[in-house]
Amino acid sequence: MEPKEKFQAPRGTHDALPDETPRWLWLEGKFRHLCAIYRYGEIRTPLFESSDVIHRTSGAGSDIVSKETYDFTDRGGDAMTLRPEGTAPVLRAAIEHGLLSESPLVRLAYVAPMFRYDRPQKGRFRQHHQVGIEALGADDPAIDAEVIAFSAQFLQDLGIAGATLRVNSVGSSADRPRYREALVDYFTPLKDQLSEDSQRRLETNPMRILDSKAREDRAAAEGAPTLFEVMDPENKDHFAAVQGHLDRLGIAYTVDPYLVRGLDYYTRTAFEWAHPGLGAQSSIGGGGRYNGLVEALGGPPTPGIGWGMGIERLLLAVEASGVEPAAGPPLDVYVVAAGEDARDDALVMVQEARGLGLRADFDPLHRSVKAQMKSAGKQDARFVLLRGEDELANGTVTLRDMKNQGQTTVPRENIARTVQNLLMA
Repeated sequence: MEPKEKFQAPRGTHDALPDETPRWLWLEGKFRHLCAIYRYGEIRTPLFESSDVIHRTSGAGSDIVSKETYDFTDRGGDAMTLRPEGTAPVLRAAIEHGLLSESPLVRLAYVAPMFRYDRPQKGRFRQHHQVGIEALGADDPAIDAEVIAFSAQFLQDLGIAGATLRVNSVGSSADRPRYREALVDYFTPLKDQLSEDSQRRLETNPMRILDSKAREDRAAAEGAPTLFEVMDPENKDHFAAVQGHLDRLGIAYTVDPYLVRGLDYYTRTAFEWAHPGLGAQSSIGGGGRYNGLVEALGGPPTPGIGWGMGIERLLLAVEASGVEPAAGPPLDVYVVAAGEDARDDALVMVQEARGLGLRADFDPLHRSVKAQMKSAGKQDARFVLLRGEDELANGTVTLRDMKNQGQTTVPRENIARTVQNLLMA
């Protein structure tokens, strides 16, 4: 007989098992709590979009589009792309459904999987998950500061210690041609010292060389000109105002004139959070302003700013900070049955308890009373209901308090309500 084929998750993906998912739910709960406080409404968009939505907004010269997107043609012949990031799909939905006309300021949030065909690394998967927010309609530096403050409070609420914030301004479309020329002039004599990717970027998007993690690129970029040298005064003033707000809010940051984001749609404010406990790939998320993106998707002129953070990366930072998220809730009651007649009533008692909102379980495997008690202990059950021949004959249940190690005999009638009252006491 031929051995059975062993199937595994696709390379670069990860199964979140039941002992892990409570940590995910804890993190998402913290995020949604802040969304309610900051008045960001959650939106859910499809896993895939028209390729035009992704390619047009991300930039043809970006690494995401050139190397990382999952592109396919559906059965109708339409070009589709699995979403690699959250902003463009959220904005497409806001335009399509008229959200921008309903309010002068639209705040949206998402919790969603993203897809990028990249080399798998610790905490970086080809299917990864992000939480993120988008604020649409205001160009005021105070909104930039609010969005950054949201991210800072989120990290604080997660107990992540030691995270550092870098901020920069990537100017506007009017600044880019001047800066591109300055970078080309600087990097051209150094072309042979650059990585293969950055030699290509020199022709397509030289700003992306500044974002390279390759050692040779970082060395070559140490003396590169900064955008501030060619930036319009209005954009400089905007960035100065953002810094003023961050200072007043007491948010620590470092201005990094070489910080750029991996997507071409960013304008003005750009920022990134990093954590030393994650090694060389220390980024846990970031974002920035994208004032021309809504127009690029066919919407009205609408300024916007937002950020996204990888859930897998955040959980690594939580672990590195020594935080132990709350485990899943313990079991309220476990029904132990001795004998076939008692087993018939076990499911009835469990369903009565579940109907009152109690976390309840029983043994469907016909195991011994000892094995059932062991199962109750593994699930950290607060109460055990023992039902055997004597209890059946007397119409009672033996109720054992696993926390206080006491037990009593109670009537079978309304046993679930009895347990509920004890839990509430």
